[in-house]
Amino acid sequence: MLTVAVFSDTHGSNALMLEAVRRERPDVLIHLGDFSRDAEALRREFPEIPLYSVCGNCDAAPSAPLALTVELGPVKAFLTHGHRYSVDWRLDSLVYAAQEAGAHLALFGHTHEALNTDWGGVQLINPGTAGKGRNLTMAWLTIYDNGGVAAEIRPLVRSQG
Repeated sequence: MLTVAVFSDTHGSNALMLEAVRRERPDVLIHLGDFSRDAEALRREFPEIPLYSVCGNCDAAPSAPLALTVELGPVKAFLTHGHRYSVDWRLDSLVYAAQEAGAHLALFGHTHEALNTDWGGVQLINPGTAGKGRNLTMAWLTIYDNGGVAAEIRPLVRSQG
């Protein structure tokens, strides 16, 4: 079993993201863009946790690719911010890109709206925004050895105490 914390759209406000990682200690971290420097903050603070990141539309000097296909245990995942696939209006381009990459899981951001749905044999997950807005969220994935994926959208809140 593998646990994965997925964040997107931190936009320079990464305190709750970092706190969630300190508290939950996932096996893998994913940052889906906007801002790349927030992904670098994850890398600096948690060098022992593997990190995959992509750049977003607000990354002026991106240090990460626009899209990435990774193996999360037995599951192949397609990672992108989403702006290049017009996710504001439709998801079919994203689904096709994931299918073309041989992925059954597509992780994206950009819309600031959390989503967990299946389409065309691809599980689509948007963790929402972890940085700015009223409802700050992340996605928590549990990937089982048999290839099953359990995904939940979790609110990002400051710890008590």
